[in-house]
Amino acid sequence: MSTIVLIHGAYQGGWIWRPTATRLRAMGHEVLTPTLDGCAERRHQLRAGISNDSHAAEVAELLAFEDLHDVVLVGTSTGGMVLCRVAELVRERIERLVFADALALLDGERLSDFVTRRNAVTSELGTCPSREDARDRLFAELDADSRDWALERYTPHPIEVMSGAVHLSSFWQQPWQARVIWCRHSQNPPREHQQRAAKLLDADWRELDSGHYPMLQSPEALATLISEA
Repeated sequence: MSTIVLIHGAYQGGWIWRPTATRLRAMGHEVLTPTLDGCAERRHQLRAGISNDSHAAEVAELLAFEDLHDVVLVGTSTGGMVLCRVAELVRERIERLVFADALALLDGERLSDFVTRRNAVTSELGTCPSREDARDRLFAELDADSRDWALERYTPHPIEVMSGAVHLSSFWQQPWQARVIWCRHSQNPPREHQQRAAKLLDADWRELDSGHYPMLQSPEALATLISEA
């Protein structure tokens, strides 16, 4: 059985993984779903200075303090940015990488290079869609119960993560066992972006008949793709 660490995306927390994590645990895997600094139940910690680097450093420390090895590291959406930096920081602890409809930026690239955000409610520290936009666009693909559940929990994401460039000095120069999962009904990140990642990583390419939230729409299928070596 595997040790699996699931990294959430923007406006989310570890809660987003609950249906998928439940299925992975039922398969016998050890599963961690950390909430990143300043997000969800940790939103009271939102402050200046939270970045992709600080998010990644925190997850890397979690792996070290828990003494985790042979980790299957999974990221979705902006969590893919965190995944790359975590893997670079603690290469010796990583067995496989899984990008689940995730961003995979090269050194110096930014979210805005690939994703156009709109209807954002932005403060000095965080940013997120308006509630109406979250309901009618962001979570529109979800069934009513899942949409209401997500609307109750989505929170602003640290603004420096959404605007800053990623720093990756060696990730793309290293060999990785990786899988890229593209969700056919998701517009962002674009398919071409995910295909680039799969090509650069020589990764296994898989597709899901899902939107951008496969962990809520297709948890059984996603759990299978995460757990399969």
